[in-house]
Amino acid sequence: MDKSVVLGFSGGIDSCTAAQHLHNEGYRVVALTINTTNDPKLLETAKTKAQEIGIEWQAYDATERFKRDIIDYFTSSYANGSTPAPCTLCNTRIKWPILCEVADSLGIYHIATGHYLDIVESNNHLYIARALDSSKDQSYYLWGVDEETLRRMLTPMRQVLKSDIRENFANKKESMGICFLNGRHYTEFLSSQGITLLSGDIVNSSSEIVGQHNGIARYTIGQRRGVGIPEGMRVVGLDAINNRLIVGDNSELYKQKLYIRECRITNPEELLSADDITIMIRGIGRNPERHVKVEHHNDGYCVTCDDPAWAPAIGQPLVFYRNNLVIGGGIICSFE
Repeated sequence: MDKSVVLGFSGGIDSCTAAQHLHNEGYRVVALTINTTNDPKLLETAKTKAQEIGIEWQAYDATERFKRDIIDYFTSSYANGSTPAPCTLCNTRIKWPILCEVADSLGIYHIATGHYLDIVESNNHLYIARALDSSKDQSYYLWGVDEETLRRMLTPMRQVLKSDIRENFANKKESMGICFLNGRHYTEFLSSQGITLLSGDIVNSSSEIVGQHNGIARYTIGQRRGVGIPEGMRVVGLDAINNRLIVGDNSELYKQKLYIRECRITNPEELLSADDITIMIRGIGRNPERHVKVEHHNDGYCVTCDDPAWAPAIGQPLVFYRNNLVIGGGIICSFE
């Protein structure tokens, strides 16, 4: 097999490190910068870094595709009172599909990125696995990538520790957060996209008015500080239809059953029969620690948690793990 690879490349610390690893291993590396935000500085930086490493470089214009599949989804989710997961969707609809498309056009089989993850084969299936560096592990965000794509992926960052490479980039600022926000607060971005944040009632679980909010998109489930939230209460619900913010006691945020749809499960039989499955509903922060029970429910699954999940939100990904392996995931559509 031809020892070539198309690498998703931003010119940042991680993609440069991945490129260097692959280059040192003798791969012909084609660095592909996927242009999603029309940032000329990003393109120029990526091109320059590729030249410094001594690898080929290409750019792919995905601005219209990104607007349709990611930005429109992001804004409509907030408008509808749900919590979007743009990075997860970008991996399944933008990054990895485009890497495959470009690799195919060049007659190259392998693809890669600077993601911190591993790929493991078990019981005739391929699974995304947690990376060595638990503080940078990105397996949670790639649950939607299919096995056919995993089969083509190289994982140059699987054994890399961020602390070992950061000193080589002392003057390099890392990109953090959602790329298309460019450091702006997401509500500022929503306004730029034509989303009007209307004030409305804050109500308790008995529908009694206890205050006024200044746009439900400004609030997240579990939030306890913010304009208008009564002292000692937290946000427990977002009622977009009636433009109401629902608040209550922290105990109301714990949910025993989570329902998911839009699922991708590597081996459904394994998901339904294994007794050692855990879940993550957020990449960083509080997650249920004990094992869960999974059953079919309508066109998705019902997940019963012995350790109740704190502050799940509609639209949020739920990812299944079995030890260090990602065995699938879905989008939370309701809970109780």
